[in-house]
Amino acid sequence: MINRIRDIRRQKAMTLADVAAACSPPTTAQTIGRLETGMRNLSLVWMNRIGAALGVEPDLLVKADSDASPSIVARLTEAGAEALTTPMDAVLPSELFGSERLSAMLVEDSAGEYRSGDQVWLRTVDPDAFARALNRDVLVPRPGGRFAFGRMIDQQDGRIALLPPGAGTRQQVIDRPPWLAVAEMLVRRL
Repeated sequence: MINRIRDIRRQKAMTLADVAAACSPPTTAQTIGRLETGMRNLSLVWMNRIGAALGVEPDLLVKADSDASPSIVARLTEAGAEALTTPMDAVLPSELFGSERLSAMLVEDSAGEYRSGDQVWLRTVDPDAFARALNRDVLVPRPGGRFAFGRMIDQQDGRIALLPPGAGTRQQVIDRPPWLAVAEMLVRRL
């Protein structure tokens, strides 16, 4: 079995020290480095601790030798496209956000900056955290199994004001939605 600790840690923009400090109980960056490189055995206890520190399910930290998962082979910088010295595992959106509630919305008709065929991955937020979604694109449930989608431009007294994507759209107000989902990632075919 090969572990994916380094790939997941890098995609979450965490250092060895960040992961070590987030472990419960905290450990050292050196220990995390040894676990990443295989110099130290990755036990079930360590998988649980590191998985919790990274915010992912522990089983995502390991993969079979023959696993044919997508890989990152290059990066785009100011100087142009550069090859990575060694490919990294590409972490899928559902793995990247760990145990958080995720959902996706398919764009069928282009609207604003969204094109037909896009997938918008959304992270569900409870009412006590609505204020953090201000000026972000959100999906909000409406009565009768309907939804509203747009930029959250105001939140006051339990009311959410959205500006749907596209020119000439009118503001929508939703009264006391039980939850909303913040757009976190856009997946677009080229």
